[in-house]
Amino acid sequence: MIENIIQKDKELLIYLNSLGSEHWDGFWLTITNQFSWIPLFALILYLVFKHYGWKKGLFTVVFLALLVTFSDQFTNFIRGVFERLRPNNDPEIKDVLRTLIRPQSYSFVSGHATTSTVVTVFMILLLKKHVKYIKFLVLFPLVFAYSRLYLGVHFPIDILAGFINGTIIGFLAYKLYDFLERRMNL
Repeated sequence: MIENIIQKDKELLIYLNSLGSEHWDGFWLTITNQFSWIPLFALILYLVFKHYGWKKGLFTVVFLALLVTFSDQFTNFIRGVFERLRPNNDPEIKDVLRTLIRPQSYSFVSGHATTSTVVTVFMILLLKKHVKYIKFLVLFPLVFAYSRLYLGVHFPIDILAGFINGTIIGFLAYKLYDFLERRMNL
């Protein structure tokens, strides 16, 4: 059964990846680059400081930095456990994929999907009372993670598991943040 799921996962990736074209390659290479999202991150920081002030805002930024670090390290731990080859390194399919970058680390789970979802879930829960349209932040991990399929460096299951991981971690982190905030009287 597992082999069948993995085979379907590979087939779905090949299909999604084949939808790409040279015309869009530059766009998706830009989307997959974390530095391209700096304006969004700056907006998030602005919203945090606008609605929470300097003291609580600084606490929130430090908490968020620790959260991103934890998410990244947890993803690396999971990759070390599963050691699933990235599609661009999988001998069975690498020659049929359009790959524009060639990372060598393991694939399962997607760090892009996990960390972007962690940040999104945490920020939506944090700012939903203050920012009416914060729910649209959910587009960030969807677009960011899709870029990894387009580039042929993650399987769909890697992305899905990253979304699940990110949602759980983001929710639990918000609960911890809320607890710490109350304990510290921020």
